[in-house]
Amino acid sequence: MGGGGDLIMNALPLPVLTIGEDGHVLNANSAAEVFFEMSLRVMQRQRLNDFIPYGSPILALIEDVRKRGAGVSEHRIDIGSPRIGAERIVDVFATPLGDHSDGVVVMLQERTIAEKMDRQLTHRGAARSITALGAMLAHEIKNPLSGIRGAAQLLEQSAGEDDRLLTRLICDETDRIVKLVERMELFGEERPIERGPVNVHGVLDHVKRLAQSGFARHIRFVESYDPSLPPVLGNRDQLIQVILNLVKNAAEAIGMDSPDGEIALGTAFRTGVRLQVPGSRERVSLPIEVSIRDNGPGIPSDLVGDLFDPFVTTKAQGSGLGLALAAKIVGDHGGIIECDPAPRRTTFRILLPMHRADDGRGSDH
Repeated sequence: MGGGGDLIMNALPLPVLTIGEDGHVLNANSAAEVFFEMSLRVMQRQRLNDFIPYGSPILALIEDVRKRGAGVSEHRIDIGSPRIGAERIVDVFATPLGDHSDGVVVMLQERTIAEKMDRQLTHRGAARSITALGAMLAHEIKNPLSGIRGAAQLLEQSAGEDDRLLTRLICDETDRIVKLVERMELFGEERPIERGPVNVHGVLDHVKRLAQSGFARHIRFVESYDPSLPPVLGNRDQLIQVILNLVKNAAEAIGMDSPDGEIALGTAFRTGVRLQVPGSRERVSLPIEVSIRDNGPGIPSDLVGDLFDPFVTTKAQGSGLGLALAAKIVGDHGGIIECDPAPRRTTFRILLPMHRADDGRGSDH
């Protein structure tokens, strides 16, 4: 690589290495020297497997790139060693060098999607922690609430006009609490969901029709779909529930008074994206991406880290259960949900597994 290329490489804050056909390190930038705590000269005298753990998935990943002739990424790989630390979790991005050799460029990024996966576990834990609470509320609160409501209705029959306003308020607020409890009951549903091949575009079209006939009739929808997207492995009704909730949030963020409100719905097929299943060594592919983007004001920075936790909301009348429930449903599907909270470009992304036929092959597109 020439002097200009070296300057660019060394300007990058992420470790980047170029690996030759025999596993030798051809080049590495300054960030890689710092990361591996050895100089480029020392690295160039070694093969990659001399200083990363034996049997590391990175070695198989590089071979995969050579075979495919295309880039592959893999997330949550532990390349820890006594030299660089016991646990160093990285995302790895590898791509062919592109100079007609078998060289492969490898870039490491420490704890990016790995952090998102940790957050997914936190979201699922938070959802589980209110599962028991939801079941308890259902039994212990709904019964007295119906008693309070019945008493208010009896009072209403003999009350004057002013007092009727108060009895009506009791009934309305009681109904609101019942609805909240019923939503929390959804967290308590531990039955296995029925999953099969689902056309994501059918789900998005259904949600768009619902939105345009109601809460988002004043908003322009833009679609950017991958027409060859295979079916997702999922439950259609639950996926509609998740995406409808995200579109509703987007519409509320834009507001009723925005003259240029826009919601962009997108799908994409991301080859080579693999994630480790928490608690096992299995790696699953989550190639189907669904995105919902709005041009509203964005999400307050102090809420971003807790966005999928229960009872976190910016809405005056909100319960803060919508995104927590979305995270639970997506987690039950074996997928992940993440948010890029940028103003005017707030984007929610859902990554889901592809439906496979019984013989293990992907379904027909």
